[in-house]
Amino acid sequence: PTPDAGETRALMELVRRLAEREIRPVADEEEAAGRFPRETFRTLSELGLLGLPYPSEHGGGDQPYEVYLRVLEELAAARLTVGLGVSVHSLACHALARHGTKEQRAEHLPAMLGGGLLGAYCLSEPTAGSDAADLRTRAVRDGDEWVITGTKAWITHGGIADFHTVLARTGGPGARGITAFLVPGDADGLEAAAPERKMGLNGSPTAQLHLDGVRVADDRRLGEEGRGFRIALDALDAGRLGIAACAVGLARAALDEATAFVTGRRQFGRPISDFQGVRFALADAATAVEAGRALYLEAARRHDAGEPVSRHAAMAKLFCSDAAMRVTTDAVQLMGGYGYTADFPAERYMREAKMLQIVEGTNQIQRVVISRHLVGPPERD
Repeated sequence: PTPDAGETRALMELVRRLAEREIRPVADEEEAAGRFPRETFRTLSELGLLGLPYPSEHGGGDQPYEVYLRVLEELAAARLTVGLGVSVHSLACHALARHGTKEQRAEHLPAMLGGGLLGAYCLSEPTAGSDAADLRTRAVRDGDEWVITGTKAWITHGGIADFHTVLARTGGPGARGITAFLVPGDADGLEAAAPERKMGLNGSPTAQLHLDGVRVADDRRLGEEGRGFRIALDALDAGRLGIAACAVGLARAALDEATAFVTGRRQFGRPISDFQGVRFALADAATAVEAGRALYLEAARRHDAGEPVSRHAAMAKLFCSDAAMRVTTDAVQLMGGYGYTADFPAERYMREAKMLQIVEGTNQIQRVVISRHLVGPPERD
């Protein structure tokens, strides 16, 4: 779909009002306390903001990715836990929306997109991170059911999600033996470990998930048997665009915080924003924010046009998350000792930015993806 200018303006205004009234004011307190904003996600669901890029016939918003990603940026600028959570939820819906049967979509998507539910995406494992095709979780056919056993790791919304897109091995080794399943959050045998103790994003739970003989009907298998890894990679392209938009939102928040501080802080008889070193740092940060946004929007337009997007998604995720790390670090430096204290959000932004360089494929993996598109795989492969 092509963005409608008037509709997009109204949507963005709605998101900004929600962010300023309900999300940003409590972000510091809730992150410090490690509280997940479930009520905020219920509100987002009621407003149709959890299903923006999906079809309206199943409760989605029929919005192009270009608009959806701008919404993610706005939410992440207010609180990364919220922006990231919306991106992960959308990622968890992706396999069903793109590869499920007509009957599966009709049965499950409306509740997933607008029914107040929260999703999780389960690909990584303790021994299968960057090499995701080496996953060990196994699904064995038993009549009209599948029995899934294994452990998933680094799962955003682990322990609180209402549904999970789970990738499991149904065949031999490698990428061709993997199948995707839709697993409900209350399935017997599904249990979450204690949340990981992380550097940042303490309001967003990340946990291992243990599947001990979890049974799901065959009508919860998503796509063809053995095609799950292709489905996973397709979803990751979309997810990387979400991370890029969140990174730009976080960088923008850090830039705004630093700009407000340096214009109000006086040293040597004048605002420190008068000093060239400070002004140049702000100029570089502002340029990085604008360049990152342009890059993720270009990738989004390609996605909306049905063009291949893997290379551009990897570029957007790489550039935007590296930029967020640089901008947030510079924001702390510009604010000096104040930036290092928890009295200001700059230090939290810096800790959160580090995660964006790791999630949805490390930035080293993004470079592998980009270089393969440019010169092909190494000869040893």
